[in-house]
Amino acid sequence: MRVLIAACAILLAAAGPAAATPGEDRILDLLDRARVVDDIGYHPGYDRDCDPGACVFGEPWTDDHDGPKGRNGCTTREDVLLMQMRDIELRWGSECRIYEARLRDPYTGERMTWRDDGYVISIDHVYPLARAWHGGAWAWSPRRRTTFANDVRRELLAVSARANDDKQADGPGDWLPPWHRRHCDYVRRYVRVAVAWDLPLTTADADAVRRVASAC
Repeated sequence: MRVLIAACAILLAAAGPAAATPGEDRILDLLDRARVVDDIGYHPGYDRDCDPGACVFGEPWTDDHDGPKGRNGCTTREDVLLMQMRDIELRWGSECRIYEARLRDPYTGERMTWRDDGYVISIDHVYPLARAWHGGAWAWSPRRRTTFANDVRRELLAVSARANDDKQADGPGDWLPPWHRRHCDYVRRYVRVAVAWDLPLTTADADAVRRVASAC
């Protein structure tokens, strides 16, 4: 028995640290490309509303932007719903407005339908707009900020209004989805947005991403 235990110990030592999973590798590869700062400071002037504010990220859900689905005749909110909901039935005569559809909230796991829950389905900016503003978007051109706010490919998710309100302007260091099974997807998406738009993660965000990645 002692010989068998010793042999196992030798084999484990020779094997070295446990290999990272493919999901962990992808997240950590992204994290290696991200800009990490101790803290995101404050820069005055942020205002999401257009009346009477400055509308610094453009008119909410405008179709007039340079990103994917821009100027296609549907608002960005409609584009996101059409991309992410399932079993969609459109309103008669419309290519944008949903009559009925289903959604599995990626933050809570709640099953929602447009007919019953449309008024409590929100579009979340994965990397919050206020955080982006303070993290450097204040120096961008208005056109670039508008494109970022309407980035349907990476930045926007259809979620329950309750989860969206709970998240507010937090990053992964302060907030993770209540649905634990989606932690990996969430941090991967968050870091991907940060890398694509050269926005920072705080050290707390990066630590949280590493903790999540270790279980992916």
